[in-house]
Amino acid sequence: MRFDVITLFPELFAPFLSHGINRRAFESRQVDVRLWQLRDFAEGNYRRVDDRPFGGGPGMVMQPDPLYRCWQAIRADRVAERAETDLAPTVLFSPLGERLAHPVVERFCGEQGAILICGRYEGLDQRFIDACVDIQLSLGDFVLSGGEIPAMALLDSVARLQPGVLNDAGSHQQDSFNPALDGLLDCPHYTRPEVWQGPDGERPVPPVLLSGHHGQIEAWRRQQSLRQTAQWRSDVLASVRARGALSKADEQWLRANPVDKNSR
Repeated sequence: MRFDVITLFPELFAPFLSHGINRRAFESRQVDVRLWQLRDFAEGNYRRVDDRPFGGGPGMVMQPDPLYRCWQAIRADRVAERAETDLAPTVLFSPLGERLAHPVVERFCGEQGAILICGRYEGLDQRFIDACVDIQLSLGDFVLSGGEIPAMALLDSVARLQPGVLNDAGSHQQDSFNPALDGLLDCPHYTRPEVWQGPDGERPVPPVLLSGHHGQIEAWRRQQSLRQTAQWRSDVLASVRARGALSKADEQWLRANPVDKNSR
């Protein structure tokens, strides 16, 4: 799948695309990322892409013309490459957008990918948004200096879902919010040593994980996912419950093991 990124700072993506386990997806072009420098589509000696807002106020606003020329070039390039109509959505990262979550990421795992716009300054001219943007996404209720970090977050999430990217093909099936866990948070994880000498004394690994009894381990992990979700994200637990994804055994365990939210 192909993702075209409109940005004023394409150099920010270089270490992201070439390091870490997800680089396999980018190097193999399972997730084909193409960076477009917006200033290449600006006019004049200074390649200006922003101007003062009409009506006054602080900051600068990204002009619609450079954005539109870049967007048109991307659409034409995609059509020429695929020899068919380009149906990929155009995505803007904005506080107005839908919260980026696992189901949203899965929607971008098809063949078409997307055109990602990384805004800067006070934002984009609304006329370009109205004419060209299909989807707006947000990382949360806070403001960043630009859309590059949200774009990387989306690309990273999509890349790790591709076959062969992770060492263990089933790794992402146990991720928090994954449908394999019914949308619950992941359980705690432990590795060597079996007993860790921490600042408050010895901390052993839960015995069930050393038992070799796969059924008991699976049950423990499910219970711990329930506990983690109830303690840290009661809103997520409520959503999972509303979808009918909790079994009778899940509900019985939650009633028998109420969480102490003050122990966080």
